[in-house]
Amino acid sequence: MKKIFAVVFIIFSKISLLCACTTFFMNKNGQLIFGRNYDWVTDAGMVCTNLKGLFKTSMKEEGGETINWVSRYGSISFNQYGKEFPTGGMNEKGLVVELMWLDGTKYPAVDKRPAVGVLQWIQYQLDNCATIEDVIATDKKLRIASAGNPPLHYLVADANGRAATIEFLEGKMVIHQDKDLSLAVLTNSKYDESLNSFNNSSTHGNNSLERFGQACKMIQQLNTSTKPLVDYAFDILSKVSQGNFTKWSIVYDITNKTIRFRTNRFKEIKTLSFSLFDFSCTSTAKVWDMNQTATGNINQLFENFTTAINKRIIETAAKESSSEVAISKESQEALSKYPEGIKCH
Repeated sequence: MKKIFAVVFIIFSKISLLCACTTFFMNKNGQLIFGRNYDWVTDAGMVCTNLKGLFKTSMKEEGGETINWVSRYGSISFNQYGKEFPTGGMNEKGLVVELMWLDGTKYPAVDKRPAVGVLQWIQYQLDNCATIEDVIATDKKLRIASAGNPPLHYLVADANGRAATIEFLEGKMVIHQDKDLSLAVLTNSKYDESLNSFNNSSTHGNNSLERFGQACKMIQQLNTSTKPLVDYAFDILSKVSQGNFTKWSIVYDITNKTIRFRTNRFKEIKTLSFSLFDFSCTSTAKVWDMNQTATGNINQLFENFTTAINKRIIETAAKESSSEVAISKESQEALSKYPEGIKCH
């Protein structure tokens, strides 16, 4: 487990140079939309369904105990380095959680709370939370391990039309929501710094602040657009794209419980509908390789999740990112088999 833990750190420690992710949340006439660009060196990945009613034990992290839980909600997630370790996703209640790099992050010091990794923290939220209040409340139950985890922050939104940024600064969870979140946009700078830069038009050539400002401007112009809101979200994602480093562009339609996405190599927009999946724990989890030709609704194209598929995606991601990270065969095998220990409660 320690080797897997180290792998996750190595993977994300390179993102400070290569990842320029952008996220945002919009509410227009009650339609709630969440947009996300994922930037990295490999576009290998899978879309996974995650079932409710499953008993899970977190991966052992350095300096902390594990935590057990039973997933309350089904979800759809985007995964590169193994199922149960998503970069983001949405659950059936409409909660969306997405990550971004943030230099200066400092997670809580070791205490009595169980510790999880930065990716499993996302799956825990999708499994257990329906609102941003629920997510914030989990800080009393668990923490992100302080040792070895990469510096990240998160944008979270829910079906009540609320959003929040979650950062970990000086060992504490720092939240911006409601009046403190005048523009629900997040890139790779602290939210306070980003908003101050936007208000004073002072990016100083900082790519993160420029993307934040561009997304904010387009959201402020939202009411003048006659485009469907999903299309407008993809326009924003295109505007802040980082060329070939932008591997995935994802738009979550929280109101209608649908997800649309495209990849750098397969630019046709694919659509997923929550209503067409069975999330009961007695059903079989589904998976779809993100990099294949398809367009429109792809629910029926999903196949049953297996360890072999998990292993193939992990191995592809590891190979394609080998110029930046080294992931041993032993670690890849352990990551691929991790879901085998998860059973219906």
